Amino acid sequence: MTDSLRIVLNTSVPNEEVQSILSASNMSFVRYKETAEEGDVVIIYLTHESMFPLTLEAGRIFQTRFGALRHSDIIGTRFGSKVLCGGGRGYVYALHPTPELWTLTLPHRTQIVYTTDISMLTLQLDLKPGSVVVESGTGSGSVSHAVIRTIAPTGHLYTFEFHQQRAEKAREEFSDHGLSSLVTVTHRNVCTDGFGLSDVADAVFLDLPSPWEAVASAKLALKKAGGRLCSFSPCVEQIQRTCDKLRSHGFCDITTIECLLRTFDVRSIALPEPDLGRPDTCAQTQQEGGESAENFTFKSAVPPKDMPGHTGFLTFATLYPQMETS
Repeated sequence: MTDSLRIVLNTSVPNEEVQSILSASNMSFVRYKETAEEGDVVIIYLTHESMFPLTLEAGRIFQTRFGALRHSDIIGTRFGSKVLCGGGRGYVYALHPTPELWTLTLPHRTQIVYTTDISMLTLQLDLKPGSVVVESGTGSGSVSHAVIRTIAPTGHLYTFEFHQQRAEKAREEFSDHGLSSLVTVTHRNVCTDGFGLSDVADAVFLDLPSPWEAVASAKLALKKAGGRLCSFSPCVEQIQRTCDKLRSHGFCDITTIECLLRTFDVRSIALPEPDLGRPDTCAQTQQEGGESAENFTFKSAVPPKDMPGHTGFLTFATLYPQMETS
């Protein structure tokens, strides 16, 4: 039996609700469906560097560099299909949305956390189906979508955003993406007003200008059995103040990580065969009056000449269960 199945069986969420989440026919970021229907969100793939999210509406047309793409040509096709556009002059792929694709194509309301950092925080926070997570701030929803996919179908995300319009837009997107039952969006400044939660969370994620102001409230939100906290900050000065506050509130195992993605190119490289000084080779070379040796080709991973620089630091800390003293 897999861990995810154990969690579903042991969860307090009613089994009927779990089954409804898994078997619903509407499009959702937490489960896959075969066919695109009107109202679904699809990712239009042109190239690796050119992708767009599209909500399907019969009769509408989306302009691409390959020509006009009719929504009706996508409705009814299987996700992943090649769709002709521009009268057959070009084509695109209609992909099923995932949190990773959404991170690359979402409308930016704020600076976002990308998949490299999201994968690390998912690992370090020990997120799994059934986990309860508290997040602030919601921003553009990049981390939120990834967390919800990880903790579904029995977990829950409580996400907080101090900007009212961004909070409303995030709530609308979660509904359109079939995630409403897995997330609660709250408009609140947690640095001044706190989370308003107690003993509910397995993990807390802070993406705030001054995360140290939310540490005390984050501690209250974590379960008494303990939990993990992650803070994303672009500056070292923010990390220093946050770590001091974490220590003063009893957090342990405090570490800071920077994730830098380095992509290698696999290329075919041709080099001349080495002259190892064999007598027959030397004699042949002298007779021909030139360099011998045929080239041989091999595959090699070549590091990039330049790579993306710093995005931010991830600070992790653990809150262990408090031992009661008699």
